[in-house]
Amino acid sequence: MKMTFYISLLLAGLHTVAHGQLPPTHPNGHNSNEPIHHIHHGSEAIACLKLVPNNADFAFQFFNKITLEAPNKNIIFSPVSISIAFAMLALGARSATQTQILEGLAFNLTEIQEKEIHEGFHNLLHMLSHPGSGVQLNMGNTIFLTEKLKPLKRFLDDAKSLYQLEVFTADFNNPTETEKQINDYTERKTHGKITDLVKNMDQQTVMLLASFVFFKGNWENPFKPEHTKERDFFVDAETTVKVPMMHQMGRFDFYFDEELSCTVVRLHYNGTATAFLVLPAKGKMKQLEQTLVKETIQQWSDHLFQRLVNLYFPKFSISGNYEIKNILSKMGIVDVFTDQADLSGITGTLELKLSKVVHKAALDVDERGTEAATATAGEMTMSLPATIEFNHPFLMLIFDRDTNSTLFIGKIVNPTITSLSDI
Repeated sequence: MKMTFYISLLLAGLHTVAHGQLPPTHPNGHNSNEPIHHIHHGSEAIACLKLVPNNADFAFQFFNKITLEAPNKNIIFSPVSISIAFAMLALGARSATQTQILEGLAFNLTEIQEKEIHEGFHNLLHMLSHPGSGVQLNMGNTIFLTEKLKPLKRFLDDAKSLYQLEVFTADFNNPTETEKQINDYTERKTHGKITDLVKNMDQQTVMLLASFVFFKGNWENPFKPEHTKERDFFVDAETTVKVPMMHQMGRFDFYFDEELSCTVVRLHYNGTATAFLVLPAKGKMKQLEQTLVKETIQQWSDHLFQRLVNLYFPKFSISGNYEIKNILSKMGIVDVFTDQADLSGITGTLELKLSKVVHKAALDVDERGTEAATATAGEMTMSLPATIEFNHPFLMLIFDRDTNSTLFIGKIVNPTITSLSDI
């Protein structure tokens, strides 16, 4: 019987999100018998940029799948957190297990080599972990393992160098104490936003891999709290709830997508984080969520124009806890969860398999911004403002502009439900 371990992925957001700068690396192939943690910064940008389309494809493929698993429910997850954790796992995978993981992350292995993938993620992680002013973003990876398990030095060296891995020993024979150790660590790392990450752990667990993301971003043009008023939000044809609705009028990047029947408004954070707020026409959410691809976002970006907008947007706080093994299996990552798993690059044996993957996420959106922010209140315009009210289910997508990373995808069906049911 194979030993099992968990992967836990965390996302914590506080009035939303993120930052980075441009990326890195070189195209040599990687022999799995030699270390790959020597990074030469001269050509690093190439590898990180090569990850962009693949990471975006993974983000929207995952979104398509998770919306089918949780129809008509709030959804929140961090694509970059999942990609980073599984890319690190691929360091220790071999044969078909490794191929499935990398291809499941949307990489075409005839076009990009393993070494480029790892060096690209190394630089992406580095850039996202060193944001500029106005944004706080903390990312990292941690392994908790039993004292009896001895990972290979090569795997630990590469994982520490490439993925900022921290390693701790844990007594999995004492699940109560181990759960507290892991939960206390992740709560501290996510500034209290992620609590009770793990519970009811399998007694056969020998290792837990946790990947966390914490971000806090201020709106470039904050909403004024005194303008927030309670208004109706139409969850569906039968359900209406009251929500605190923020409001401001100003010039915003705007676009109406006729083909998908949705309105797009782009808001910036201080730093390089950007939010796309996407309001489909009533009854058009399913069409949008099942056809959304990276090319759609590019089209929106290309067609945005400045317009005077009377904007109403709900203030909300949501969190979710997902077991995503089923979704990843549908995306082709299969063997790692079975007795066919080959994770011999981690321990040197074939006795390890992945038992479950937990992704926990939290997001708060409110009025806050910088004190020095000035809006467009004094602007003269001849056009009449368009009133856009996010008063029925919508999407919120948060990107880091410098690295083109999809940091966060949310579907808000009911902003008054703060804790999402597990899937």
